[in-house]
Amino acid sequence: MIAGSTDAKIMVRRCLVTFKPFRIFVMGIGFFSLCFLMTSLGGQFSAKRLGDSPFTIRTEVLGGVESRGVLRKISDMLEVILKRMDSLSKLDNTSTTDARGGGDIFFRFQPASLVERIQAIAQNVSNMAIRVEQILQNSMVQDGSSSQCEVPRDPRFPECPGKVDWMRARWTSDPCYAFYGVDGSDCSFLIYLSEVEWFCPPLAWRNHTQNVSPVLPFIFSHSQAAFRTDLSVLLDQVGTGKESLSFMKRRIRRLAQQWATAANRLDAKLEQQWRDQKKILVHVGFLTEESGDVFSPKVLKGGPLGEMVQWADILTALHVLGHNLKISMSPPTTHGPFEVKYTDILIIFFCHFLCRCHIRVIDTFGTEPAYNHEEYATLHGYRTNWGYWNLNARQYMTMFPHTPDNSFMGFVSEELNETEKRSIQQNKVNNMAVVYGKEASMWKQGKESFLQILHKYMEVHGTVYYETQRPPEVPAFVKNHGLLPQHELQQLLRKAKLFIGFGFPYEGPAPLEAIANGCIFLQPKFNPPHSSLNHEFFRGKPTSREVFSQHPYAEQYIGRPHVMTVDYNNSVEFDSAIKEIMRTKVEPYLPYEYTCEGMLERVHAYIQHQVSVGSAGGSRMMGPLFVPLPNTTALGWASSVTAPSAWPPLSSLRLLVSQEGQSCVDACQSAGFICEPAHFRFINNKEALLDVQCEVVDSEINHILPAFSVVRQECGLQREPLLFSCAGHSPKYRRLCPCRDFRHGQVALCRDCL
Repeated sequence: MIAGSTDAKIMVRRCLVTFKPFRIFVMGIGFFSLCFLMTSLGGQFSAKRLGDSPFTIRTEVLGGVESRGVLRKISDMLEVILKRMDSLSKLDNTSTTDARGGGDIFFRFQPASLVERIQAIAQNVSNMAIRVEQILQNSMVQDGSSSQCEVPRDPRFPECPGKVDWMRARWTSDPCYAFYGVDGSDCSFLIYLSEVEWFCPPLAWRNHTQNVSPVLPFIFSHSQAAFRTDLSVLLDQVGTGKESLSFMKRRIRRLAQQWATAANRLDAKLEQQWRDQKKILVHVGFLTEESGDVFSPKVLKGGPLGEMVQWADILTALHVLGHNLKISMSPPTTHGPFEVKYTDILIIFFCHFLCRCHIRVIDTFGTEPAYNHEEYATLHGYRTNWGYWNLNARQYMTMFPHTPDNSFMGFVSEELNETEKRSIQQNKVNNMAVVYGKEASMWKQGKESFLQILHKYMEVHGTVYYETQRPPEVPAFVKNHGLLPQHELQQLLRKAKLFIGFGFPYEGPAPLEAIANGCIFLQPKFNPPHSSLNHEFFRGKPTSREVFSQHPYAEQYIGRPHVMTVDYNNSVEFDSAIKEIMRTKVEPYLPYEYTCEGMLERVHAYIQHQVSVGSAGGSRMMGPLFVPLPNTTALGWASSVTAPSAWPPLSSLRLLVSQEGQSCVDACQSAGFICEPAHFRFINNKEALLDVQCEVVDSEINHILPAFSVVRQECGLQREPLLFSCAGHSPKYRRLCPCRDFRHGQVALCRDCL
């Protein structure tokens, strides 16, 4: 009887253990107990954005002994759980004789994925334990004594202690900190805050002769980059299988000789200057299946080609400059040790949690700082679906230089030799016009009146896509050639006198190509200007920029006689413009910055010098930092003050004060300069205010700062470096503006930037 009772107890116990829902329940209790332990000991589960999962561990680093103990406890508990699960599995194998079909789903469920996830966490914790050991060892020997890393109380750097406290709590929030050598110790915090950012004073025991901080966890071993003229390897890398890729490869082949010539010219200009060969990832996100790839199906149907033009030129420039290039058009796996990662705004949704300081975002219309700073944008009504990534604004790279807060990447147009230019001038048809509009929908809504005026003087040609029948939107007097291959379009533009825009698309490459082939570009003036406030196309884009014409770059940087901007609703003005165009003779013209050499020069400068886009706080200097410059109201950096290492160099800085309501973009432009956001950190101080009478000088978070109010005698300095903004303006404040000079034909670079 006693034996029977014992057997019954064993059977009941085994039944409960081998009953699979019960096993799952036990494992679930164990797993979530582990989660609770990790959270209570300093770790946390986070899924704030796409890309994080409940199995992404983020830990705040405690003191040395505490961190080591925490990780060991977690690791030990994981080991116990895994051993018990293994025992349960063995017990199950001995007690289950067969698996009958049609049983309840709970009996067929195998928690393999749960085991794998716990194993993955165990491996991560093991790695973290090793890392903590390294931190502790480094902190014991680093520079002889931890006393060298006491947080300074320097009145010139009042924000230093607060920034150190912030780093202690949040340094794991962005992998970029670890890339710059931050390891959880106060020494690494102070090195970062004094050398990558400028919130703390330089440490006396550090070697300050190097531009790049030696705290980097891994230093890339650079060989010298050599210019390449053979593009066959690049063409193989681009791949096949999409019409968009075929278009890009055709463009690369067509411009191959021009790239080779440009490489030789730039090589001679740089005079054997050492160039580091960088390891670069290019992820063309908009062509991936994950992003929908809406461009490829429209390549042969009149769809937009501007993005593909730019990406083809970026790839070619990087290859020709001799860098180690990897091209990706599949889901991003950008954890590898790449020094620069070019991608587009679509893929930021997938990889924003990676080391963001390496990313360069190809962004056609630009992103202003007020929209880019997530918390500020949310609180002040600037948040859109395309902003709020908390990058340095210079990491966004635009197609045209319309947003100085961003970097200007650009593209290239085909350059003509002297023989071709003479041939074009001899064969121009004075009364021939080509319309800028490949899609039939662009010919709708109110185009008839000015087209009739144009037809009165000129033969009108179109390149509107159609499959079988002529699009009804295109007037009968227009000679429609259909969608033309690039070389045939070039021939058409070389004959035409006029290239006329309808007002859309905005800021495309076609007008520059037409001007380069000897056409005059006629475009509509927008009154009121188009912006996110009044036009659907710009609504939701992370910019407040006002567009006064279809192609602002052509109007501002090229202008008459090659570009004419008129009010299409004024028939007298439009008629007069057509007559003037027919009387005017122009030569083919292409701005230097849109030649192959110009783009190579610009991309070379970014890759070699725009190493760190980490933002900075105040200036380290005291005393008279700025002095008047001859023949201008601007101030320059005082020659008596040693200029800190910076790019662009401080020799290019021109300090100006805007008018009330004027942005630094306009203030600098009106004086013949360009606003340079990298120089904000040098003027964000009391010394830059000079003779301004300030009853109060506050440090605040606002995208119009640094600025001052004459009426209120209030002065404000910027507390959040990500909000340094050339674009910001306020009717109540005058802004301190960091302008710079620029190279002739190359607004992206200052005179000393190469």
